[in-house]
Amino acid sequence: MDIVHILLRLCAATVVGGALGLNRDLHGKPTGIRTLSLVALGSALAVMAVTRAADINAISRVIQGVLTGIGFLGAGVIMRTAEGQHVHGLTTAACVWLTACVGVVCGVAEWQVILVGVPLIFVVLALGGPVEKVIHRWWRGSAEDKPPTNSPT
Repeated sequence: MDIVHILLRLCAATVVGGALGLNRDLHGKPTGIRTLSLVALGSALAVMAVTRAADINAISRVIQGVLTGIGFLGAGVIMRTAEGQHVHGLTTAACVWLTACVGVVCGVAEWQVILVGVPLIFVVLALGGPVEKVIHRWWRGSAEDKPPTNSPT
């Protein structure tokens, strides 16, 4: 792998991770540009470190380790209220894990997956909340009339 490919993979992971972090930061969430840029970059680095290995099992183990390990980082942003009725931070935790996935995909240079997946991520982040509110209003009469159950954000 030449330096241009290394630079492309690592920059793509860092930029996409940063964009996801910007979304979280703009929504006042505990992770931001630096955190998610580093998650994506670290994931890409870990995968790229073994992509020259002829053993596909080695690559698979690194990917499994990254995605399992990053779950612990994401779990750190999940909070439950004292009453246990409300959960906050699930969307941010999912973004941390998803950012690691994006880093892995950049690390293995699956550009078509990135080109399709990243826009879908932003569609879900941009439209998911408003769509949930509309569905709650339609289903229960009004989202504001009833106490919320486990909030995904």
